[in-house]
Amino acid sequence: MAFARLDIHRRNRGERTLVTLAGDIGPATTPLLRAAVEQCLLDGVTVIDIDMTTVGSCDARGLDVLLSASRRASRVHARLRLHHPCAQITRLLDTTGSTSLLLTAPVSPVPPAASGDLMSTATRAPEDPARRPDQPVLRDGIRLRRLTRWQAEDMREDIADLAAESVAGTAGEAYHDRGDFLHRLAVTAHRPRFALLVAETTVLIGCAFGCPVDPDGSDRRWFDGTLQEIIQRLTSRARFVVLTQVVAHPHAQHRDIARRLQQRLLTDLRSSLGVTLLHPADQAGQAAFSSWGWQNMGEVVGLPGPVAPCVLTLSSEGQPSARR
Repeated sequence: MAFARLDIHRRNRGERTLVTLAGDIGPATTPLLRAAVEQCLLDGVTVIDIDMTTVGSCDARGLDVLLSASRRASRVHARLRLHHPCAQITRLLDTTGSTSLLLTAPVSPVPPAASGDLMSTATRAPEDPARRPDQPVLRDGIRLRRLTRWQAEDMREDIADLAAESVAGTAGEAYHDRGDFLHRLAVTAHRPRFALLVAETTVLIGCAFGCPVDPDGSDRRWFDGTLQEIIQRLTSRARFVVLTQVVAHPHAQHRDIARRLQQRLLTDLRSSLGVTLLHPADQAGQAAFSSWGWQNMGEVVGLPGPVAPCVLTLSSEGQPSARR
């Protein structure tokens, strides 16, 4: 049985405390969160800022702990506020009507503490030995994090909404059916070493998912061997990652999200080559991938499907893929 993990670090500055959480809030970790917050109140803290930047998920019991602590804080003229929750937690707050009670705009960070002021509780539930060391990456207020299969299943409707929004009103909309997208996500999620990354602010703004293909042929159950032969002929490489989908919010502010997601996915899967297949008539899709650094290798025949798809490749080494 796999256990969730939650690291809790507390930094004091006078009557104010910054509590930084990292991990998941679930049945195994809720008691740890309750104990940490209650200790803050027992210590006479009047402002409890909880940084959730690196929290992957929170269940209803975890929310109950936070709401209960917020009510207790109010009774003693203290405040508890959450900062930088992920999209799943933001949705949970909205659904339960708790946003105004717990969520606040970012406030000035707690000033750097002297070494004597820093208390690291490093409290955690039993660690899952199979857990990957991948940690969320935060830059420019945008967080990239990798989802587990069950997290991907939980967020699949939100991801599908984003995919539809990213092509709405464009010429490529005809080639991006919501049902087909959900089917591709479900099929890809069952393949070995499936990986899905999301980009978030307080809402979901991008995602990329796929899985690797190795030269030993062990993936032939999931991939037609012809694809591997074609890619090896075009690029001289037998190992690559098939990126089933890359989605980015169309807002100009997020124009580099796709690049960051695809490069992080290749890095996580330890591959220098990405491959994707697009409908030959999807000019908008091809243009988008081209703007993200992909090279269109043209249409290829011999793959399953009603049409010969365009093969696009992305090299993380900064060099164009060689075509023979």
